[in-house]
Amino acid sequence: MTFTTARPWLDNGGSEANDGAFVRFPLKDLPTSRIGGEMSAKIYAMTCGRLIGRLKDMIEGEDGQVALPIPSYLIEHPKGRAVFDTGMHPQCRTDAAGRLGAGVARIFGFEQYGPEDDVKSRLESIDRDPGKVDFIVNSHLHFDHAGGNELVPNATMVVQKREWQAAQDPELAAKVGFFRADFDHGHPVKQVDGEHDLFGDGSVVCIPTYGHTPGHQSLKVRTEAGEIVITGDACYFCRTLRDRRLPRFVYDREQMLASLDRLEALEKAGARLFFGHDPEFWKDVPQAPVPAF
Repeated sequence: MTFTTARPWLDNGGSEANDGAFVRFPLKDLPTSRIGGEMSAKIYAMTCGRLIGRLKDMIEGEDGQVALPIPSYLIEHPKGRAVFDTGMHPQCRTDAAGRLGAGVARIFGFEQYGPEDDVKSRLESIDRDPGKVDFIVNSHLHFDHAGGNELVPNATMVVQKREWQAAQDPELAAKVGFFRADFDHGHPVKQVDGEHDLFGDGSVVCIPTYGHTPGHQSLKVRTEAGEIVITGDACYFCRTLRDRRLPRFVYDREQMLASLDRLEALEKAGARLFFGHDPEFWKDVPQAPVPAF
């Protein structure tokens, strides 16, 4: 794996950092739990507003509009705290065209993204300090998943190496829909290649689910109640998985289908899947401060 900073051209190629987990607060402040001697983590779901989109862009063969929940997850572990995805930047609410360009602003509606829906506000609403989050695990670098990175200022970003490299290529970044304003805030960046054990005990593991973007990743979390997998945009809806109906815009269709196969195998092995933007699924997900699972 590789450590860089989010501004490699200003830092002469980046700087090395400790490959271990960062601990910024006393262990007594964090949950400790074990399942059969194995460490587990607690996970909290947060709704960071909703994005109005065209259903035909999200899944083949459907039409109309859909209010897409924008999830972020807080993971608490004895060795630290992580946030999986950070939602949108507050500027999307006030000036989406200025933030994302006129084309994207025309496709999406932001009227259900309120002033308390950014990740900072959501964390503070459950008495968590955004400045005391150790890791941001970005499933990928689209604006509704990395737009709030700026609001979690002291964390290390954990991103797949191929995703980060794609973001550094201006032509590819434009093609895939990456905006530097979402992820260029000087965070240390841990580039991982494939699976990555975040805390070193198997309880929180990044798993590659390429296809939606060049380096998309999902997150497997072992909780007291069992194992969950947060799919991110590797699987927008439950029916994406069941019917293999992909979104309209996919970086690599074959890779995405292979990622769906992997997610299905994890589900069959006993994991519960948390889908990326499924409003029917999301309405039944307990919200923080109640654990999601």
